[in-house]
Amino acid sequence: MQPAGADDKAILREAVGLAARHPELGWLQFRSFVGAHQYLRLYRLFRGYVPLGADVLDWGAGNGHFSYFLQRAGYRASGYSFSECTYRDTLPDPSYRFLEGSPNDPVSLPFQSSQFDAVTSVGVLEHVRETGGDEVASLREIVRVLRPGGLFIAFHLPNRHSMIELVARRFPHKHHHEYRYTRAEIVALTAGAGVRLLEVKRYGILPRNVGHRLPSALRKSQALATGWDLVDLALAIPFSPIGQNYLVVARKPGGATSRS
Repeated sequence: MQPAGADDKAILREAVGLAARHPELGWLQFRSFVGAHQYLRLYRLFRGYVPLGADVLDWGAGNGHFSYFLQRAGYRASGYSFSECTYRDTLPDPSYRFLEGSPNDPVSLPFQSSQFDAVTSVGVLEHVRETGGDEVASLREIVRVLRPGGLFIAFHLPNRHSMIELVARRFPHKHHHEYRYTRAEIVALTAGAGVRLLEVKRYGILPRNVGHRLPSALRKSQALATGWDLVDLALAIPFSPIGQNYLVVARKPGGATSRS
């Protein structure tokens, strides 16, 4: 049975607790509330478009943190990744279906056509070329497994002009993305995959993954995280062009056409 849905902040609190108790999960973004709060925007975006109970594929599920959200929020989640599913025991619903892929075939998905109401890419699409794939080919395969009217939702798609990325690339051992995008490139990608672009926005001026370096009391402070969110939103008004990432929502032709 699908568990009753929890609210977004409750899910974040649970994820922060899991990250602290189980460091082997690798939920590094959840080692502080400042880091964890970056996903509130994704949670709210997702709920705004996808009705509860929908069948959702967490494409490139990685360490499983978004699959955890999906189940706790009341969705029927499945996962796909090149890495092993090491997070199953954290999920509230044991019916979770996970299939492991292979870099030897970086595009094909082992799912039936028209199987899902929504497919998510949370920090994944920008990495497909690194494993021998191709963004348009991957998106077309995602469209295949979406039902008519189904949604593709991408989050943390790097902005080519991100100030955070620009600074990170100046330091040899600092994490940065090899592939980054402009709005025009996103429009071309979605058009090439045959989906209708509904929303594309830049976000993220302040860094988030520095939160774990704060003193313990500040890492655990939800008030600080809320303040961080407010400042980040305010800065995004004048500094949107150098925001860190894009969010993208696109719809497969057919079926429902209105936002939930």
